[in-house]
Amino acid sequence: MYLCLLTLVLLHNAAGFVAQNFTGKLNGGDHCVCEVLLPDSSFPAMRVGTLEDETQRLTNRVEDEMQKLEEQDIRLDAYMEKLINLTKRLERLEKLRPEGLIEINFDVLKKEIKEMEMVISQLRGRVNGSNAHVESLYKEVKNISKSVGQLETLDKNNVLKAQRDMEVLKKRLVDCEKTIKMKAQPMVPLGFCQHHGLSLISKPNLLQLNWKGAAFKSGAWGKDAAWNATKKSLYWVAPLNPDGRILESIRIYPSFNDILLYKNSIDLPLSVLINNRWNHTLGGQGAGVIVYNNNLYYNCYNSRDMCRTNLNNGVYQRKTLPNAVFNNRYSYSGVSYQDMDFASDEKGLWVIYSTEASAGKIVVGKVNVATLTVEKSWTTTQKKTEVTNAFMMCGVLYATRSVNKKTEEIFYMFDTKTGKGEQISFMMEKMSEKVQSLSYNANEHKLYMYSDAYLVHYDVIFKP
Repeated sequence: MYLCLLTLVLLHNAAGFVAQNFTGKLNGGDHCVCEVLLPDSSFPAMRVGTLEDETQRLTNRVEDEMQKLEEQDIRLDAYMEKLINLTKRLERLEKLRPEGLIEINFDVLKKEIKEMEMVISQLRGRVNGSNAHVESLYKEVKNISKSVGQLETLDKNNVLKAQRDMEVLKKRLVDCEKTIKMKAQPMVPLGFCQHHGLSLISKPNLLQLNWKGAAFKSGAWGKDAAWNATKKSLYWVAPLNPDGRILESIRIYPSFNDILLYKNSIDLPLSVLINNRWNHTLGGQGAGVIVYNNNLYYNCYNSRDMCRTNLNNGVYQRKTLPNAVFNNRYSYSGVSYQDMDFASDEKGLWVIYSTEASAGKIVVGKVNVATLTVEKSWTTTQKKTEVTNAFMMCGVLYATRSVNKKTEEIFYMFDTKTGKGEQISFMMEKMSEKVQSLSYNANEHKLYMYSDAYLVHYDVIFKP
């Protein structure tokens, strides 16, 4: 057998042509026979090129992602450092006493935490919750944000508390200065009017609820107001019916301890029950009531008459007040049926009222107690319906108005000696919003106020 050599030329992709030898054998003729096994009829050059391109793209993406991860690690390290600093700052804040939080600038702190929350949220979105480190940071930032919010609330509450405390201290300081000033003022002798008018009004002194109860919001109270009273320690309380109009009776107490303890009282009925029906012929209306020298003066029910009842024997008298309006025609602002308001001071007994001729302006009348008539009257420039109440001191009318629920202002005065009025301003603290009656007692320089069923009194200081 003879061997033969066969050379095949194979196509290679990019390198050109490649020759390769194979050994064969001759058969019975002139033919050389070789057995050659080839993988394919053609080499996949295009697929190999595509694979190389894809490999390059993957390599670039991996490098980009690696760079991003490196950047994220750098940012995470930076925010981890910020977070550690914030944690330390928060720990210092939590150790502070509440008053130490007042000066903390929470806006800056909240802004920093907000920035961190935004970055951590973006990182969470990128890693899709698969990074435990990011998740831990996210929870820690949320906890710090919550703690700072609680501290800020504590701070605000503390600031408000501090402000309230400061207001209380300021008020106490003002009250203290007023008290010192009142004590330092030379005292004007009782019954003496050679002074320069009103100087100060004290804080309100609450005595108690009237004897009939909280439903009887309107009424009047005080001591016998006559300068020459025979019973200067006599106290009286006159609640009106819940309708704020009818005065059916008054209660008299011999002393301050008696009124304080609700004991040893004497009731004086004015209205009477006849055949199961009330008769108000001797009754009164409105809270313009006063006790002067052991006599009760009031507006007779449903009339323009002045009534007087002796507290010792019950003797009853009445006299018409000419031209006076009645039945709630020109009552004080905020109270009803006080068309006629009796007052007393160092100069005697007065009645405050209005007429149609005065067009609702206040008229001050000097009452002659011997004849129960008005011997002289003065028409002021102040409308009665713009006044919450009024009283007399040394022949001078003082009118009040409401500033708010807790403050009353003495804003107007009219001197019967000169016949002139003027605007003034003295603030009075109130225990309740409404002032149903206000009267002055010359025996002790006090104001007596009936306010929403409560009995209140004030000390008065004059300018010497």
